[in-house]
Amino acid sequence: MIILTSTTYGREAANRIDQTHRHDIEGARALIETFYYAFNQRDIDVFKCIWGRDELVQLNNPLGGVLRGIEPITNLYSGVFMGSSSVWVELSDIVEFQTSDMVVFAGRESGAFTKGDSTISLNIRTSRVIQWFGVSVGWKQTHHHGSIDDPKLLDIYQQAIHKN
Repeated sequence: MIILTSTTYGREAANRIDQTHRHDIEGARALIETFYYAFNQRDIDVFKCIWGRDELVQLNNPLGGVLRGIEPITNLYSGVFMGSSSVWVELSDIVEFQTSDMVVFAGRESGAFTKGDSTISLNIRTSRVIQWFGVSVGWKQTHHHGSIDDPKLLDIYQQAIHKN
């Protein structure tokens, strides 16, 4: 099934990790909402619970390039969460590509990155793959891809992130 949803996940997202053991679309939605809760609240402990534990889980984004495995992914986000900058994003314009054991959430992330006196508006194409691992594990994120369309914005964002 493929559906366009009017739901958004952003700064108002809740920690619904306890609902991610439901083997239905609401369990998968609980996982994606919990990701945005962890990201926007800078909660690395919850963030670690969202990702699958396979060595091939993958993150492709403008900050880290291609990272595989929970440790490199967690290390990247730890730096973002613990750093002097702040960032928030909200996922909207979401199309859900649903099967019984996998859901792809594809949409747009908008938000802002702030470091010192400088704020950069973010507009990111994103997709997140959520996979069912059985009742004892539940739904976990196994892949994320994010891209910034505007090359100038991408350059500004990468320079601001890496500036000392």
